[in-house]
Amino acid sequence: MASIANRVQPGSFLTLHYRLAGPGGDIINTFGDQPATLTLGTGELAPAVEQRLLGLGEGDHATFEMPPGEAFGDRNPQMRQWVARKLLDQMGDAQERYEVGDVVQFPTPDGLGQYAGSVQQVGRQGAGDSQADAVLFDFNHPLAGQPVTFEVRVIGVL
Repeated sequence: MASIANRVQPGSFLTLHYRLAGPGGDIINTFGDQPATLTLGTGELAPAVEQRLLGLGEGDHATFEMPPGEAFGDRNPQMRQWVARKLLDQMGDAQERYEVGDVVQFPTPDGLGQYAGSVQQVGRQGAGDSQADAVLFDFNHPLAGQPVTFEVRVIGVL
């Protein structure tokens, strides 16, 4: 039995293996690779996922089934946005070709971080010039609105 010092608490520094999966399969799985290291409460994992870690001890292996929307919120239709090709060219490579399913990284407004959007549509049939030369991105988390399986094996807690 792990002592309280070796149990996950808010702010704990962890070494662990984890897997996040939705109905379509794994989104991330570190079990076959190097373990992950992270500090609880810094936003590296969704808050609802972090809550499942609290109280676990070194050596614990657990699997949690999370209902739709709990882990990454509900899908927000306003997170689907058309981005002008001109703007994409300014932000990256003007020769870049976008295809449905591609995941593109965008800088945050402060330039210190990144966020991702997945390509949903390239151009719009019958659209005016502004959207005929644009790309529709979905900025929702890929598991938003989905049931999620979270599996974890805690290796170390500091």
